[in-house]
Amino acid sequence: MAITLLNPEGLPTVEIYKQVAVATGSRLVFVAGQIARTAHGEPVGAGDLAAQVDQCFVNLSVALSAAGASFDDVAKLTVYLVDWTPDKMSSWVQGATRAAERLGITATPPLTGIGVAALAEPDVLVEVEAIAVLD
Repeated sequence: MAITLLNPEGLPTVEIYKQVAVATGSRLVFVAGQIARTAHGEPVGAGDLAAQVDQCFVNLSVALSAAGASFDDVAKLTVYLVDWTPDKMSSWVQGATRAAERLGITATPPLTGIGVAALAEPDVLVEVEAIAVLD
């Protein structure tokens, strides 16, 4: 496997991701930010952050698979959240947990969450992009 995930001593341990990803592969996969849309472009989870996070991860899984990758190959996630406040963390975790169970994933790559004023469409609450590394 091209990715080793670590929580180094001296840094806080975060439950939902590891602090470091060591990538030793030779092919990079960059997945554009995925939003809560079906394959036909229909919105999913209007006003429901957890449902939208779940769909974002499903869409990431489809994109990664098309490149011959999986969540085990993801070295970094970037998450953009509309009007982020700490009280929304439970919805984020609920959606990510639901997606992990549905997709059978356990990988916890480094993650950066960024609060934004808005995304490309008014009903979109979250967008998730990934960088994966393949052998």
